[in-house]
Amino acid sequence: MKFARRLSKIKISGIRKAFESAGKDFINLGLGEPDFETPAHILNAAERALREGYTKYTYNKGLPELRKAISDKLKRENGVEVSPECVIATAGASEALHISLLALVERGSEVLIPDPGFVSFSALVRLTEAKPVGVKLREEDMAMSVEDVQEKISARTRAIIVNSPSNPTGAVQSEEDMRALAEIAQDKNIFLISDEVYEHFIYEGKHVSPARFAENVVIVNSVSKTYAMTGFRLGFVAVKNEEYVEQMLKIHQYIQACAPAVSQIAALAALKGPQDSVAKMREEFKRRRDFVVEALQQLKEESGKGEGEAGCGIVSFTVPRGAFYIFPKVQNEEKFVEHAFRRGVILTPGSTFGEGGRNHVRISFAASIEKLKDAFERLKS
Repeated sequence: MKFARRLSKIKISGIRKAFESAGKDFINLGLGEPDFETPAHILNAAERALREGYTKYTYNKGLPELRKAISDKLKRENGVEVSPECVIATAGASEALHISLLALVERGSEVLIPDPGFVSFSALVRLTEAKPVGVKLREEDMAMSVEDVQEKISARTRAIIVNSPSNPTGAVQSEEDMRALAEIAQDKNIFLISDEVYEHFIYEGKHVSPARFAENVVIVNSVSKTYAMTGFRLGFVAVKNEEYVEQMLKIHQYIQACAPAVSQIAALAALKGPQDSVAKMREEFKRRRDFVVEALQQLKEESGKGEGEAGCGIVSFTVPRGAFYIFPKVQNEEKFVEHAFRRGVILTPGSTFGEGGRNHVRISFAASIEKLKDAFERLKS
């Protein structure tokens, strides 16, 4: 039995492999999932929704009140005017990204993606039978360089994906970068897809959506990270141009019909309810980041003295300004990950995120301070 040729170009996610290989005594620093509980008012809204009969289909685009809340949020927090009619509630940001690419990208065209970048970028581009073209990140801050983007654009370029704050590097694009990328996309008549799922977890700088500066920007976002709602699978795609959303809707209505009704009600409660939980999460993630930076510096100094196993030293790292990942460069990623695994710590190899991530590892600090301390003690042993 032969399978579709498009599948030969993608592999099972290295992140999921790491997640599924962890035993009960392992500390998993490989998965990007907040360890906080979903806020009580969101859970209560979901429970009420079930009892009130929200177990059926909704409109394809999603509940009108949810799309209005997303539109209001974009204007209030991001300075972006988007009509509720130009919003689609999706089954997570993953579906939002998928339908965006399917609607905008042709077979044989090219899509510029950050390298290293989130694993889904390359895989979903390949599933459209287009070619992902990696844009190497700046060494000094691990952000996408506007100059490198310009160099990679060809006659076949159809879209650019930008992710700020970034998974896996934690980099935050500056306002100048975002404006320049938006202007390039506008001038070249190509699409700019902006993955903004970590927008609320920034420790230095600020989040800037490129949709402030251009019309051909597609915003991809979700409630998963911001409100610790990963299992609700509720994201959205938002655009300024109604023609874009109509084309995406054609795909969404056939592969998904609608996002889960209960999850839509829960997301509505998240967006319209108290936001203090978000601030608390951000404060705690910053505390964890600062701990991990100090712990990595100690490991780096020890490896510089020749201590530890050969090939397992920290070479360098950039302090992440956002998200909840740090992406240190190591002497040998395979040895480093194996060393960690033998000591009961799960890490993700950097090459999972593209060739530009080779000989790096991604460490997620979406785990408690106690677990992080235990993990680094094991790594030092």
